[in-house]
Amino acid sequence: MKGQPLQAPSFSLELRNVSRSLPSGRAQLSILSDISLGIRSGQFAAILGPSGSGKSTLLGLMAGLDRPSSGQILIDGEPIEALEEDALALLRRKKIGFVFQSFQLLPNLTAKENVLFPLELLGLEGAEDRADGLLAAVGLGQRGHHYPVQLSGGEQQRVALARAFAPEPSILLADEPTGNLDSATGEAVLNLLTRLWKESRATLVLVTHDQELAVRAERRIHLRDGRIHLDEGNA
Repeated sequence: MKGQPLQAPSFSLELRNVSRSLPSGRAQLSILSDISLGIRSGQFAAILGPSGSGKSTLLGLMAGLDRPSSGQILIDGEPIEALEEDALALLRRKKIGFVFQSFQLLPNLTAKENVLFPLELLGLEGAEDRADGLLAAVGLGQRGHHYPVQLSGGEQQRVALARAFAPEPSILLADEPTGNLDSATGEAVLNLLTRLWKESRATLVLVTHDQELAVRAERRIHLRDGRIHLDEGNA
């Protein structure tokens, strides 16, 4: 109605004037400089930029895997940069799924056990059924008893996707998830990732250097020299 104030957008992730620097001799090396952005709940955003532009550092900050040198990071409106490590770890278990370029599966666990692992950490009921269902959803229903070394790269990344979605996170972060795969396998993994995102309606933030992958995103955030150079689709 006329006269009513506009509601602020609902951000799953928000960064306010975030910078990250590291010691370099007697000076400080700037990795990210004064980044401010908000990712809406359920949005698919791609972060692009050349090597060294700060993409992976930005994703690590969003996940609470690293801490900013200055600024504020909020998840569902709550600041996380000052949380103790135990509180950060619990927040990640409950709210954040992470897909790595190098898969990061536990080698001494089977595919099913890798998917079960985050569910067991949270003590969720029905963990076995959910793990079986997710492995079936990624086309590995008959491979749950295999260890990572017995799986191809594409199969390992599909297990990693199942593991990331297992606890039904509200936020999924993916760092070059197809970077170690050939083009055909990478395309199949990306199709799977976008399908799981549409089904879950989680917020998805994908780091990539590949423009062809990024066009699938609703929003494309381009980094250059540690700063936001262009933000496409931020409506």
